[in-house]
Amino acid sequence: MASTVEQQAGSSENGSLDIEHAVRTRYSNAAQAAEGSLCCPVDYDPQYLKCIPEEILERDYGCGDPSRYLHEGETVLDLGSGGGKICYIASQVVGATGRVIGVDCNDEMLTLANKYRQSIGETLGYQNVEFHKGRIQDLALDLDALERFLEANPVSGSNAWLAAESQAETLRQSEPMIANDSIDVIVSNCVLNLVHLSDRQQLFAEMQRVLRRGGRAVISDIVSDETATDEMRNDPHLWSGCLSGAYREDEFLAMFEEAGFYGIEIIARQDEPWAVVEGIEFRSVTVQAFKGKDGPCLDHRQAVIYNGPWKAVIDDDGHKLLRGQRMAVCDKTFQIYSHAPYGEQITALPPSQPVSLEEALPFDCTGLTIRSPQETKGNQAGLTILPDADCCGDDTCC
Repeated sequence: MASTVEQQAGSSENGSLDIEHAVRTRYSNAAQAAEGSLCCPVDYDPQYLKCIPEEILERDYGCGDPSRYLHEGETVLDLGSGGGKICYIASQVVGATGRVIGVDCNDEMLTLANKYRQSIGETLGYQNVEFHKGRIQDLALDLDALERFLEANPVSGSNAWLAAESQAETLRQSEPMIANDSIDVIVSNCVLNLVHLSDRQQLFAEMQRVLRRGGRAVISDIVSDETATDEMRNDPHLWSGCLSGAYREDEFLAMFEEAGFYGIEIIARQDEPWAVVEGIEFRSVTVQAFKGKDGPCLDHRQAVIYNGPWKAVIDDDGHKLLRGQRMAVCDKTFQIYSHAPYGEQITALPPSQPVSLEEALPFDCTGLTIRSPQETKGNQAGLTILPDADCCGDDTCC
């Protein structure tokens, strides 16, 4: 457990834990001197580390590598970007046509990240990285812009405080730091667990807000196999060390589901626990989840066949797919199933003749409907086509 000094450093006047203060203090110190125990070791692709200064590398505190799941040309948002390591790796992966945005609220970490931004860009031959000061659970509020207002309008009483609050809301609405539907991929490396429990629903709602339709979140974080005790939750050293604030593994996935994501998948999971506290195991996982299942359900006479290997599966919206059966789905679900992460497990069956938006009828996605083959074939249902006589020649099709 933390020492008395550490507990005092992370406590408010009434004795309750001030999580933001504990995290800010520890990471401010970690930006200036490396702290080896702050998070677990990660193997990154060495080709992307060559242009990153050692000062950034030795002050990197992550638990996974979400950058390996990025693609060229994507716009990437890194939540809790720290010293900028993942941003500078992502910069190389997405290339000159891509864009990388880092958000952090720690001044020392932002100073470190920005220190080498120009020189790294010159080495790569392009500048595609930028950093902003903000809280990851409030991505609309640019704290640098708010601080400029506060410098000109110091808070000296309740009226000034109310004016500052009003200005913050104005900035969120008129000049959002991260705009709606502007991001292809959100990444984060061992940061979501540092957010206060009361702010976590807003955090996931913000991820939904800024992602484009079809965009995805790729989040590496520490999870636990059991719920942390109250004593652990009130220890600033364990919280700022990515332990007592860790999501329980099943609840972490549930947060994505409740926020409206689909295709939620654990794509990396540490076999052995990184740490064990009072018998509770803590390990790194990387989760991928997609945005874009909202909208009306309309019938375009489409069907999908689940290829297996399971006998049946159920998606996040309750659609049940039976292996080998032509399952009727709405157009929205059909489009989702035709791409990652479902595409390789699904055979998509469009109708022989497209159904226009005006012709499409509402579709009930709550049922279990097997689509007749004749329904997808439309007016070609009675057609007869025999194989060519030469079909079984040298280039046999038989």
